[in-house]
Amino acid sequence: MLTEMIIRPLHLPPQALLIPHSSKPSKTPSSSSNLNTKSPPSSSSSSSSSSDSGLLFRQKILYLENLNVNSHKALQLNPDFRSTPLSSLLSVEQCLSSFGLTRSSLGRILDMYPQLLTSDPHTQLYPIFDFLLNEVRIPFLHIPKSITRCPRILVSSVPNQLRPTFSFLQNLGFVGPHSITSHTVVLLVSSVEDTLLPKTQFLQSLGFSYEEVATMVIRSPGLLTFSITNNLLPKVKYFLEEMKGDIVELKRFPQYFSFSLEGKIKPRHRLLVEHRLSLPLPVMLKVSDGEFTARLVELRLRSVEGM
Repeated sequence: MLTEMIIRPLHLPPQALLIPHSSKPSKTPSSSSNLNTKSPPSSSSSSSSSSDSGLLFRQKILYLENLNVNSHKALQLNPDFRSTPLSSLLSVEQCLSSFGLTRSSLGRILDMYPQLLTSDPHTQLYPIFDFLLNEVRIPFLHIPKSITRCPRILVSSVPNQLRPTFSFLQNLGFVGPHSITSHTVVLLVSSVEDTLLPKTQFLQSLGFSYEEVATMVIRSPGLLTFSITNNLLPKVKYFLEEMKGDIVELKRFPQYFSFSLEGKIKPRHRLLVEHRLSLPLPVMLKVSDGEFTARLVELRLRSVEGM
């Protein structure tokens, strides 16, 4: 069995962080003389320091390029990258790699979220993995898939975002056999107040009870990711007004909302209307274009034979 323990950083005692005060300089003539005769840094020393700094910065740029991370974008979105040592970047890579993320996935994620480059693994990344493993109960082997499907989770706060949303989803019914998995982990980055709650309330406004809405979203979790304005509302309007459908059909087949209105729903419905035919929603939408055409021909032949 793979362990679910997350190694925590060692906490140094407060006194270990105290910087000792230097003693006051002696006011003896010799001491004063030493201070006065101290020569300023030579130009060659300053030039060497500047050269070293430029070399280290170049190493960090090359590191990003080897990961296929856009360095210009990284500097623009995360100015702290300029002063971050290469060792800190390597610690972020080591943390993410230890949970099974490949280097190609790592580069794609860091390019999407350059703020991760200067994150502290012990205070910002390990707590997220700890949450996914020990609270959400995603198996260790599924962690890479979860992160690559939803890298935004790595820049989300556990107490302020992930845990409240997880609690809301559990109350909705995402428990037991319907628990959050690598396929539905994207729901964890949705805001309860701004995204999840308005969508469940919209579905209830159509006449469904809370329990019916819960059943619908568990069967089709994508419902919680669709825009009300751009997806749910136009499809409901077309279904009720143009297709003359019964709202109960949507409860039985909530996947209706996952199909393109312009690309599939309207064209297939219009073909059926044109030939005065009808099909149940699942049959109308779930089959391929070839299968739909074959069904249409079959229904037309039957209607002709029945005349």
